Amino acid sequence: MPTFDSDRAAKLHRELHSHLPSDPALRVKTLESLAVERGLVAPESIDAWVEAYSEHIGPKRGARVVARSWLDPAFRERLLDNAAEAIKDFGFQGAATGHLKAIENTDDQHHVIVCTLCSCYPFAILGMSPAWYKSSEYRARTVREPRAVLKEFGAVIPENVAVRVWDSTAELRYIVIPQRPSGTEGWDEEQLASIVTRNSMIGTERDLNTEAL
Repeated sequence: MPTFDSDRAAKLHRELHSHLPSDPALRVKTLESLAVERGLVAPESIDAWVEAYSEHIGPKRGARVVARSWLDPAFRERLLDNAAEAIKDFGFQGAATGHLKAIENTDDQHHVIVCTLCSCYPFAILGMSPAWYKSSEYRARTVREPRAVLKEFGAVIPENVAVRVWDSTAELRYIVIPQRPSGTEGWDEEQLASIVTRNSMIGTERDLNTEAL
């Protein structure tokens, strides 16, 4: 007579689920399959959009802008004066960056971006906005207690460093230019861009990590 081994069944259950995508991923895959099956979109189109946002339109675009500003003083000056015009050097202009403003972190000042009314975001150079950026908690608390919010992201801002919050709108969006880390002298643009993160360009990260390379 067969017996039921609960421990073995539980282990098998865990192993099976460890190989399955997350619930959101399954939902996305289901929607994708239905859209393709009904002829609403071609698989090639989906692949092209995924590649565009993950490899090109994502934060990598903004990272290139930041890296260029670290290497080229003339570009940095143009970027801080009129970011919407300066990023045309890369061909990154679009509806979400028509009135882009670049703001630069310094030794005594740190900047962080929020959109209190909705979730305006320069997706043309930073990719899709993270879920927390659109949350009501982030939008409300960042303007009231920015240091506490930044600390929750792991960015502890010294008391001698002023924190300034910039509120995005449909007409004006921002990108934070983080400080170039020490020890990166002699790095080329590609190397520098590889350490620039999305969060640092929103302002929820201050110190960039150079040890991961």
